[in-house]
Amino acid sequence: MMLRVFSVSIALIAVIGLAVFASQYLGDAEEEGVRSECDLLDGPCTWSTPEGEWRVSLKPQQDSAGEHLYALNVDTPAAPARFLAVLRGRSMYMGEYPVPLQRQSTSHFTAEFEAPLCATGSEMVWQIDLQSGQQMLGSEAPILFFRAKT
Repeated sequence: MMLRVFSVSIALIAVIGLAVFASQYLGDAEEEGVRSECDLLDGPCTWSTPEGEWRVSLKPQQDSAGEHLYALNVDTPAAPARFLAVLRGRSMYMGEYPVPLQRQSTSHFTAEFEAPLCATGSEMVWQIDLQSGQQMLGSEAPILFFRAKT
C-alpha cells in the first residue's frame, strides 16, 4: 500500500513538472513566433517602444581588399549601457560575434564589421540581436537579419 502511494505521488509530480516545462517552452515559442522579421539589406527596420522610436539600418561596404564589410546604424530613444549587436548564424550555426556599437550622439550608434563567410555555400543568413551587456533588448523589435553573399 505504501509503495502504491509513493508511486502515484512520483507519477503526479512528474506529470506536473512536464506540464510546467511544456507550457514555458510553448509560451517562449509563441512569443518568438509573434515577432515580425525585417531584412536589413532591404532598407531600415523601425519599431516603437514605450520609450520611443527605434531605427536600424545596414549598408554593405567594400574595402580595397575586396572584403565584404557592413556599416550598422542604430537610432534609439534610450541609450542602453554596454550597447552591442550580436551576430548569430540563422541558416547555419557559426557561433556568436559581438559587435560593440560606438556612440555618435545621444541617440545614434554605429559599428563596422565583417560578417564571417560560410565555406560550404554561397549565402549565409545572419541575425543581429541588440543587447545591453548580456541582456537582450527589444522584445517589441522585429527579428533583424541579412544575407551575406560571397
